[in-house]
Amino acid sequence: MGVLDGKVVLVTGGGNGIGRECALLAAREGAKVVVNDLGGGVSGGDEGSTGPAETVCQEIRAAGGEAVANTESVSSMAAVKGMVEQAMDTFGGLHAVINPAGILRDGMFHKMSDADWDAVIEVHLRGAYNVTRATIEHFRNQGEGSYALFTSTSGLIGNIGQANYAAAKLGVMGLSRIIAMEGAAKGVRSNVIAPFAWTRMIATIPVKDEASAQRVKRMQEGMRADQVAPLAVALAAPSCPASGQVFSVRGNEVALFSQPRPVKFVARLEGWTPETLIGHGMPAMQASFTPLEASAAVFPYDPV
Repeated sequence: MGVLDGKVVLVTGGGNGIGRECALLAAREGAKVVVNDLGGGVSGGDEGSTGPAETVCQEIRAAGGEAVANTESVSSMAAVKGMVEQAMDTFGGLHAVINPAGILRDGMFHKMSDADWDAVIEVHLRGAYNVTRATIEHFRNQGEGSYALFTSTSGLIGNIGQANYAAAKLGVMGLSRIIAMEGAAKGVRSNVIAPFAWTRMIATIPVKDEASAQRVKRMQEGMRADQVAPLAVALAAPSCPASGQVFSVRGNEVALFSQPRPVKFVARLEGWTPETLIGHGMPAMQASFTPLEASAAVFPYDPV
């Protein structure tokens, strides 16, 4: 017996990295899996291939599971609707979506092209919208459905050179929160995961100094894609109570993140002016400012 026995799960980006591990584990936990993967490179610019998705399906079938491949892009609503139809036609239903599909086009914001901004927003934020919007009515009507969407500490905390990725990933967090709130009465859950794992996407990040080289080495050795999959599969399972939450996985650590809430108040009976805010309000709040630090400063220690 697995936590996904009798369920049908769509896994995007399922041909490599985190998506591959999620698809394989979902199948081992009893799910019938639609393995979606465009088969392109991490920048999203090269021609796709049927190979990665079908290879994962073959591995699932060889182990006694059921899977079907899909090679369309999550950035297209028509393509995502086709994934849903494929799940319904092939397996007779759909109960969960795990959505780690993604690309990177990193660069300093003052040098970022419109094309690099648009490409990342299309895959990550528009893609998350597409997979949720194409399935939400079905989930609400059947009184059951779950989303494991993917955010990033690039958005939750910050990383230099990833403004497009950070904006998209923080948008995914907001999207998931509202889906969870609106779906609570209909049995629909949504959560997000900020993964730490060595994948093809992470391998594209430039290594410019010894500190970043050491960080990359720690990720290769101690933060693997297969360590992320158990949380994604757990969140997809109908027995999981979590909804509207933000998690991270770092090696064998699972962290529950806080979500933005007020941390400091200042008040002035006569109201504020720009001058009094600069002279009084800001200094009163300054000790509670969030530092301009990257995610490596928040997680400076080796993973468990």
